[in-house]
Amino acid sequence: MAKTLDELRALYGNDKGTVFHDPRLKAVADGVFAEGGRRAWPFAGVSTLLDAPYLADAAQVLLEGGRIDDLDVALIGVPMDLGVTNRAGSRRGPKAVREIERIGPWNRVLDVAPLQKLRFADLGDVPMRSRYDLTTCHEDIEGFYDKVVASDLLPLSVGGDHSISRPILAALARKHGPLGMVHIDAHADTSGVYEGAKFHHGGPFRQAVLEGSLDPQRTIQIGIRGGGDFLWEFSYQSGMTVIHAEEVAELGLDAVIARALEVVGAGPTYVSFDVDSLDPGFAPGTGTPEVGGLEPREVMAILRGLKGIDLKGGDVVEVAPSYDPTSNTAHAAAQMLFELACLAALAPRG
Repeated sequence: MAKTLDELRALYGNDKGTVFHDPRLKAVADGVFAEGGRRAWPFAGVSTLLDAPYLADAAQVLLEGGRIDDLDVALIGVPMDLGVTNRAGSRRGPKAVREIERIGPWNRVLDVAPLQKLRFADLGDVPMRSRYDLTTCHEDIEGFYDKVVASDLLPLSVGGDHSISRPILAALARKHGPLGMVHIDAHADTSGVYEGAKFHHGGPFRQAVLEGSLDPQRTIQIGIRGGGDFLWEFSYQSGMTVIHAEEVAELGLDAVIARALEVVGAGPTYVSFDVDSLDPGFAPGTGTPEVGGLEPREVMAILRGLKGIDLKGGDVVEVAPSYDPTSNTAHAAAQMLFELACLAALAPRG
């Protein structure tokens, strides 16, 4: 019931904007406002993924065989785009997403402030020996994530092209067994070897299935469309569930979410979001844009509908900021990273 003017004056007449009487809101605000009502300036300081603390020496500690304790979720940049088939530039994706201001801290729909519920940190970027060699980059990514997983960290990653998902899944599967996956993308990314290369961004999930890292029966691909749809025979032959972009509208979001939950079940699950799943009207800054895509609000609803899945990791990929002077693409990617952070905070913890 709405308060009277006298009641509003009594509650808020003398405060400085930091008095909250709803305990849910007060809990979030107490984690945001410092004493005296000051709040960190979003445009100042060192930019990190989701404004999480930056662990400057974390990568070196892991590479030397050490552990990172007192941490739950590792935010990691993977600036590698040697696997692209069209426009390059997603190597700049992690930097662009770090530059986005004011994502979070609270998700009203899921009623969670993830960075206040779990311990997050930005570990920086995966160290790679060569900027020129796709195969060694994959080796370095996989080796680094082996060490992340050995520290019992849940990794949330920002690419880079979509080929980075394969080595990440390989590392996660060594601990958790074959993972299920919710894959939101314009492309199914299950094609074969091209020009002698199998580690390109059009085929990571074929490789992951063949390597035993990804369970195709527990994999759903949402938003698929475009003239390359003939390339994805492997998705159907392996038993993946494919929901095309136009089918999302036909089925409705509730049905899509229900199907996704049914497919992944209660087992260990990975979530991969390619920014080209969004219509290029919302996200032009990507290497392989496809007209007729999803809206950001639709993807956010799908991700929020996955609340409670056994999330073991996730990624946001294919942000190529050079093609989007507005930074809208990076902003959408940062928001989806935040949604993954919320799923991590609400996942069952073993």
